Amino acid sequence: MVRYGMTIPFDGVPLAEQRDWWEELAELGYTDLWSSEANGTDGFTPLALASAWVPSMRLGVAIVPAFTRGPGLLAMSVAAMAEAAPGRFVFGIGTSSNVIVESWNDIPFDKPYQRTRDMVRFLKAALEGAKVDAEYETLRVKGFRLGRQIPAEHVPPILVAGLRPGMLRLAGREGDGAIINWLSAEDVKKVVPEVGPGKEIVARIFVCPSEDADTVRAMGRFAIAAYLNVPVYAAFHDWLGRGPALKPMWDAWQAGDRKAATASIPDEVVDALIVHGSPAACREHIQRYVDNGVTTTALALLPFGVDARQASRDLAPRA
Repeated sequence: MVRYGMTIPFDGVPLAEQRDWWEELAELGYTDLWSSEANGTDGFTPLALASAWVPSMRLGVAIVPAFTRGPGLLAMSVAAMAEAAPGRFVFGIGTSSNVIVESWNDIPFDKPYQRTRDMVRFLKAALEGAKVDAEYETLRVKGFRLGRQIPAEHVPPILVAGLRPGMLRLAGREGDGAIINWLSAEDVKKVVPEVGPGKEIVARIFVCPSEDADTVRAMGRFAIAAYLNVPVYAAFHDWLGRGPALKPMWDAWQAGDRKAATASIPDEVVDALIVHGSPAACREHIQRYVDNGVTTTALALLPFGVDARQASRDLAPRA
């Protein structure tokens, strides 16, 4: 089964007023709601609301950074969501980036691969009810045990956000699947084999159902520049083979000329990374992600002159 999800919460709508939006998503045939955690809401609060408001939907977070919570607190947060939405919660963890971890949270972004691996190992033990007394490479836990136990059938899958081969292989080896982000449908063909067979692949796909290509491309360049100049994403796209197309942007950004950097992003890069066009064209483009190995789509609406409520209706899965 291919799952069809939407990223929540919607921009520009107070969190307390989103219930009927999410209920409509369920009526439209969306199967999942996926939160995120950067500089908006935290990853858990929208899902806690959704656990009560839309009890038919699966809930996931993509992603929680491995650095920004201590291991005990993170285990409690994951366990609480698993208890609130039994059998319906999926936990996503990843390195995040130096911007979020260091610049915004004042935490050293050291050994991100090892930190994520160690958190996954700790969480798997803690969520299964073990008393964890262990020294990992990047963290030490002394005598922690969850005070509220999760039934085995409700222990949530742990998905690992991956960009390049090391993290993608970690997702397949020690996690239940991978979360991928900011890539084209064609890129999926290169990414999925690194995870391995039989694993869930969640893709956050940025979508704007608008036929005003000039507006989408102009605004899309700002979104792309904000992400693809972050070192982990720059390395990812260089590995994908997009280095020559993005080198002018990277050079101008490093030189401090952000206007020139943004302007230098080619149309074909925007068209590859942001799904846009008519609703029918968008659905066809999203299907290419699925055809190439994505098992769960987590659409992220970009507010480039479109009404988000109507966009969610236009993009709804078709029987």
